[in-house]
Amino acid sequence: MSAENTTSTQFQSCVANLKTRALKSGVSEKVADDVLGQVSYLDRVIELDRRQPEFTTTFADYLNRRVNEDRIEKGRALLERHRALLNRVTAETGVPAAYLLAFWGLETNFGTYFGKMSVPSSLATLACDPRRADYFSGELMSALQIIDEGAITPDQMEGSWAGAMGHVQFMPSVFLRYAVDADGDGKRDLWHSIPDAMMSAGNFLNHLGWDGDYRWGREVLLPKQFDYSEAGLKRAKPLTDWRKEGITDAFGNALPNADVKAALIVPAGHEGPAFLVYHNFHVIMGWNRSEYYAIAVGHLADRIAGGGGLQQPPPEDALHLSRQDIEALQNALNDQGYDAGTPDGILGPATRSAIRDYQRSRKLIADGYPDEILFESLKITLSEPDKG
Repeated sequence: MSAENTTSTQFQSCVANLKTRALKSGVSEKVADDVLGQVSYLDRVIELDRRQPEFTTTFADYLNRRVNEDRIEKGRALLERHRALLNRVTAETGVPAAYLLAFWGLETNFGTYFGKMSVPSSLATLACDPRRADYFSGELMSALQIIDEGAITPDQMEGSWAGAMGHVQFMPSVFLRYAVDADGDGKRDLWHSIPDAMMSAGNFLNHLGWDGDYRWGREVLLPKQFDYSEAGLKRAKPLTDWRKEGITDAFGNALPNADVKAALIVPAGHEGPAFLVYHNFHVIMGWNRSEYYAIAVGHLADRIAGGGGLQQPPPEDALHLSRQDIEALQNALNDQGYDAGTPDGILGPATRSAIRDYQRSRKLIADGYPDEILFESLKITLSEPDKG
């Protein structure tokens, strides 16, 4: 028997087990039969699941691709076109219109691209793969329940390779909990109904804890000789304290003398912009755990609402580090007694903390950011290409 046939046999056996689970979870026999009888194993899904970018994306690349003039102009036009709907969503959920548009813009470029993968087939493929079988099996059960309730037909349920769907790219389990029928047609349709999509996004953010009294954060200016060990999402303190340290807004004006907790982040190191971020920044990260993503949502919302660009744009010539570079950095830091965690090629909080400690010990600017000076100091040769 060929390897391909073996895979096919294993997949069909797995799908049979998934059907049994679906029936036990309350999915109708008709939907379980019809949908799971038609799913196919998608090699492309596994390929995309395994693919790791060879080189990391710099903050400048990330932000400039997502917050650009075309997207800002489209967002402003849609703000006018859908003002009545967006005002209604804000009234019911507390989430301002500009943020709803920012999520919509980042997720599907305002509904112009939802993904072309069959969600049932994608989720069945991933549910039958051992890497994250439990998670994707649960998402497949949720997808079947969505079909069962009549929200969408199986052939129309298209999305990303990982199963995210519709205008705002909800995973099926998020859809079941937070999608709403805002247009009153009796269906929760995030593919064809903008009212359903916008109200569902607002409902999700509201349940994540959105605070309508505050913004996401703000760009700030740091004083010379600033102690970057105070940066990081876990080091929040009141605005009054940051004000006393000489931090101003992006235009040099004093920060509000308020007891609002804020954390300082410097996503591109000391040469790039600095931000003080509030509670809603963490809410945005409840949608997507990336700090880059949360900044992009906040900044795009500001631009759609009429705000200007960053006063200190991120440097365009930042290092493009490979996972191999970061792993070498983690090993070098660990070897010298700075705990960067298990070397995994991912620049996470532990690695940034270790970088900061090393930089401080060498009298470098301790911003926790991996620059050329750091790699030269540790005698690490970078991969090619090392710059954008």
